Amino acid sequence: MITNLSGGLPAERECFFAEKPDREVRDAVNVWVEDVNGTFAMRVGIEHVAEEWGTPELWLDIAFPDGRVISGREYGASGPGGDPRSKRCGPLEYRCIEPFRHWQATFDPHPVRELTTQQLRMQDIPPAPPMREVAFEFEFFPAVPPLISGTLTAASRAMMSGEQGSFISPRYEQLCRARGWLSIDGKRQEFEANLLRIKRQGVRKFEGFWGHCWMSAIFPSGKGFGVNTFPPRGDGEATFNEGFIFDGSGALIPARAVEIPWMKDLQVGDEPLRLVLETDDGRRETIEGRTYVNCRSVHNATSFEPPANWPIVQQSHATYRWDGETTTGMIERSTVPSQMDLGGAPP
Repeated sequence: MITNLSGGLPAERECFFAEKPDREVRDAVNVWVEDVNGTFAMRVGIEHVAEEWGTPELWLDIAFPDGRVISGREYGASGPGGDPRSKRCGPLEYRCIEPFRHWQATFDPHPVRELTTQQLRMQDIPPAPPMREVAFEFEFFPAVPPLISGTLTAASRAMMSGEQGSFISPRYEQLCRARGWLSIDGKRQEFEANLLRIKRQGVRKFEGFWGHCWMSAIFPSGKGFGVNTFPPRGDGEATFNEGFIFDGSGALIPARAVEIPWMKDLQVGDEPLRLVLETDDGRRETIEGRTYVNCRSVHNATSFEPPANWPIVQQSHATYRWDGETTTGMIERSTVPSQMDLGGAPP
């Protein structure tokens, strides 16, 4: 069965804006990287909004199962511009080599602070943490058709056109294979990894957001899954719930989550996970997992002022099991503080 890795999107959708877009428009690229052996994981991205066009924002977390997290949040120069297949923020550059086939990320040697998952959990960030010199380069190759948010089902299309779609914004995500190297304080390691890339262009709103669960992974056989869903609402109205199953070839099979591992507390790792996806024809697939490192998100205080009762966000990396296979993948969740057992952690 033929697999269309563009999902029908034109090659131009892989390009970045060559010029400053309209007010509030975002031009962002993010990837989640999990070493296939689970020795480390990364989340690295560039958030570029029109109001800060000369200085986009860099997000970097390199997390280890022992609880270390090399974590950077800073603004950087956007580079000379003019090349729609490249986006730079300080030491980080993304480059599209071939649309929907081949991308590259490079990070020039640069000091980044080292924290721990416990410090992140308690929001206890020391004023002068240890600094590590980080560099990396990796290539990634799409392996699954892209999920274009809000297109798989009639219900998700309806949600995407309303308030809940504004939390997601126009975007697509795609499971990939990756290979490259990572250097920390001059110690270099080669790696092969699973990767989820997200490309976002448009306006994104945050006011009124109340939480989510987002999971995705690709397996050695080529099978994969993904889901993004919001918790039940107090008013009983329907919530966004869009997922897919990929059988290794062909197209994404639309699905919805019917059993979801909502975040109820703040663990730093070793957390069991269970996701059940159901397709329109009643097929059910159960994916079991366990996180190997959980990182509470920390914002750049100069770029984001959370609204009242803003959900706590946690990015995690996990080992998943499905139909006799094992792999590494991602999970990001958020919950409003009033619905969590914080165990002494600040809201």
